[in-house]
Amino acid sequence: MVAKYWFEQTARLPTEIDIASEFRYRMAPMPKGGVALFISQSGETADTLAALRYAREQGQHIVAVVNSPESSMAREADLCLRTLAGPEMGVASTKAFTCQLVTLAAFAIAAARARGAIDDAGSSALIGELLDVPSRAAEVLNHDAAIRKLAETVAQARDVLYIGRGTGYPIALEGALKLKEISYIHAEGYAAGELKHGPIALIDESVPIIVIAPTDLLFEKTASNMQEAMARGGRVIFFSDAPGIAKLGAQAFATIELPEVAPFVAPILYAIPVQLLAYHVAVLKGTDVDQPRNLAKSVTVE
Repeated sequence: MVAKYWFEQTARLPTEIDIASEFRYRMAPMPKGGVALFISQSGETADTLAALRYAREQGQHIVAVVNSPESSMAREADLCLRTLAGPEMGVASTKAFTCQLVTLAAFAIAAARARGAIDDAGSSALIGELLDVPSRAAEVLNHDAAIRKLAETVAQARDVLYIGRGTGYPIALEGALKLKEISYIHAEGYAAGELKHGPIALIDESVPIIVIAPTDLLFEKTASNMQEAMARGGRVIFFSDAPGIAKLGAQAFATIELPEVAPFVAPILYAIPVQLLAYHVAVLKGTDVDQPRNLAKSVTVE
């Protein structure tokens, strides 16, 4: 979902996203010569592999983004983009997710340059932003103690909402997924503007609301949705940068200040604290962080 924003905004390339387990069953028509891109840590995920084979039957060029170079997807693809994340033993992928984002960002920049959507200067600027990510990630990790403290509040909740706009919306989904997977707390991620279309009915003083809000073009819209939630008693945990916290931090139940970065790389960095929050909540609840119940590292059956 993050890559859809990158490919459309940076490369000006229309992009659709699909859940692999549903895709082939709706028998979607695919234009000849299109590109179908498949993302899998293991390269063996059964539903994704089945979707890949369907796309090949439909005359698509196949690109696989995988961490395992000898996997089925890597072998069957026309082009394999290795994420180079290294072994990840935990079922709930963290570094694999980050490396997938970086790989897709690099691919989107390359596509934009090839299509003439950006020039050499624009490409260099985006590459520079990517190269700055490791040092910025180290700054995020400096907030581990504050995130651990926040986890004490979240661990007591029965339901948690995550909201964001733009590329913050997929990161809200990622945060909710990680919390569900390893702490067993019910959590949902929403596009912030969708709260008023139903989910706002769930909000009361017992529901923490994690707001993903870098100061990008959509910040003011997210701020409005955040204030709607607070007006209904929601306890907002506000993930933003210094300018964002200066504007709205005083209104939130708690804040985590993240580095001020270009919007293009913000989702890569904002994924880290939501994953850390899930980790600390799980530790407090005494669950098995690396091997959550009912889950497998690679889903090899549909």
